[in-house]
Amino acid sequence: MKASKCYSLLLIILACSLQDQCLCGADPTDGFTPVPSTDENFDLQKPYDKPLSQRYYYSDGIRSLRVYDKDKPFKRGSGTGRYSTVVDDYSSGVWQFEGHAYVPKGTSAVTIVQIHGAAEGATTLQLRIYHGNMRYYSYNLVATDLYDKWFRVNVIHDVGKGKVIVFIDGEEKFVVNDQGPGDPYFKCGVCRTSYV
Repeated sequence: MKASKCYSLLLIILACSLQDQCLCGADPTDGFTPVPSTDENFDLQKPYDKPLSQRYYYSDGIRSLRVYDKDKPFKRGSGTGRYSTVVDDYSSGVWQFEGHAYVPKGTSAVTIVQIHGAAEGATTLQLRIYHGNMRYYSYNLVATDLYDKWFRVNVIHDVGKGKVIVFIDGEEKFVVNDQGPGDPYFKCGVCRTSYV
């Protein structure tokens, strides 16, 4: 019998909104006001047949998430097997997701951050890990060599301009147009996806 493969991720999460309209700081969070990460602004998802305690752990500000390749989806009838958290929704302005992530070696073909909601398709952005490298969906290379170390990921979504900017460890790595207006919200965690 083949063993089930585990995909895991450790996250420290912060959401922010821009108060003044200047994105000119040296740090991607300059000018933003933090939105506290509380249980009220998280929607935790896990395989529908498992207790939350088997896939999610929270201790000392670190959220640990785990999904196995044979896990059921988060709800009956869904075609996706995933575990994730949903952080804050928004419809206008400039918003930012910040997370500190640790992806163990061997965790591959997983989405760790998304902007869910778009006029065209289900998502505006997906940041996926494939063999230790981060990609925009399965296409553009965003960052390399991310296994077995903490890294900081910041995603800024300027809804009015239709732009998304990705920073890794404070360095701008990727800019893309969003997928049109919708009801966006940040989604993070570990979500199985297809291989490349």
